[in-house]
Amino acid sequence: MLAKPELSPQEALVCTMVLVATADGGMTDREIGVMSGLVQTMPAFRGFTSERLDHAMNMAVNLLRDSDGLKRAAEILCAALDPGLRETAYALACDVVAADHFAKPDELRMLEWVAGELRVDPLVTAAIERAARARHRIA
Repeated sequence: MLAKPELSPQEALVCTMVLVATADGGMTDREIGVMSGLVQTMPAFRGFTSERLDHAMNMAVNLLRDSDGLKRAAEILCAALDPGLRETAYALACDVVAADHFAKPDELRMLEWVAGELRVDPLVTAAIERAARARHRIA
């Protein structure tokens, strides 16, 4: 088994977004665009460059290629994210899932996995999901 990579909190947030984006087999251009926009605008990513984004995305994809990638991802994410940023990670993941305006079953299962592994309170997850639906609703 390879040594566990250590991630910065920002890299862990990116990793969480990649987990949900790839849950259905790959990332869409829209999902990549949403991730890039979130990294450019969210305070949690202040000082995080596009080069670091590319590196973090590649690191997440490589992690998922391992046979025990999800287990390792959970350990890495929990180590890198304090409780407040775990909620942020879940919110970002919901925004990525909402990017395609339709949540696929694999993405929903991955969101459930993320919430469980990061131990995000169910009431908080419900509020975050509701807010994501409201933000991404088409008029």
